[in-house]
Amino acid sequence: MATTQSATDTMASTESSPSAVSWGPIVAGAFAASTLTLILMLLGSGLGLTMVSPWSNEGASVTTFAVSTAIWLIVVQWLSSGAGGYLSGRLRTKWVGIHTDETFFRDTAHGFLVWALATLLVAAVLGSALSAMVGRGVQAASTVASGAAMGASAGTTATGNTGSEGASNAMSYFVDALLRPTDPARLSAPGAEGDAAAAAQASRILIASAAASEVSADDKAYLGQLVAARTGLPQPEATARVDAVLAQVQAAKVKARQAADEARKASATFALLGALSLIIGAFIASVAAALGGRQRDDDEATYLTARR
Repeated sequence: MATTQSATDTMASTESSPSAVSWGPIVAGAFAASTLTLILMLLGSGLGLTMVSPWSNEGASVTTFAVSTAIWLIVVQWLSSGAGGYLSGRLRTKWVGIHTDETFFRDTAHGFLVWALATLLVAAVLGSALSAMVGRGVQAASTVASGAAMGASAGTTATGNTGSEGASNAMSYFVDALLRPTDPARLSAPGAEGDAAAAAQASRILIASAAASEVSADDKAYLGQLVAARTGLPQPEATARVDAVLAQVQAAKVKARQAADEARKASATFALLGALSLIIGAFIASVAAALGGRQRDDDEATYLTARR
């Protein structure tokens, strides 16, 4: 009984009282990694702005820009996590009486904690920007599902009041194309209220047709009669104008859907590669911390041997 008690006391005396987690090197490494991440993110933003252009058919596409951004995130994670993990390994104190495998495990754990803390710090600073980017991807997906033209119908009420200036201007253009008179003098002729009523009626028909993705035969025939009555065009020419404007509306809707779908795919690619970059960062931080800790212990052992 006494022998057992003595063995227990001996094991308790050999257990280290301080925690195996050295928060000082972890916090230092995390701050270094966060600062380097912000610097590289600013550098990447500057380089990314050189890829885009407000001019048509110039600059990188949305997909190319998203993929390039995601690749840059991997590079950022690689450099910042490696630097932070290596610093945590070099700055820790030497663990005395610890097996080599245990030392390796503690170093890798410290590197992982450096990466986790740095990620939280960066997320706190850049969280709003990331949320906005993901939100745009979700909005693009919902736009594709519901149809781009539904946005115009949601932004314009039945009385002609507009909730979105851009959607209202686009629809007004189509309506003007329908009701444009052959003689410009008609614009100053009496009957402005009748023109406004005709324009509002044509708007409602176009919105309902866009939401349903087709124009009924009755609506199409009525639009032709309305255009002929308000513009003075012969019925065949009025019907041809209606067909041309409906084709423009359909082309605009298809183009909007394609743009929304491209934005959705780009956001999905960015999110997946962004998650991959975080996983790579965790791995690099752990390996770098183990490398830094081993080099720190080897350098100290070499120094002590040289002094002897």
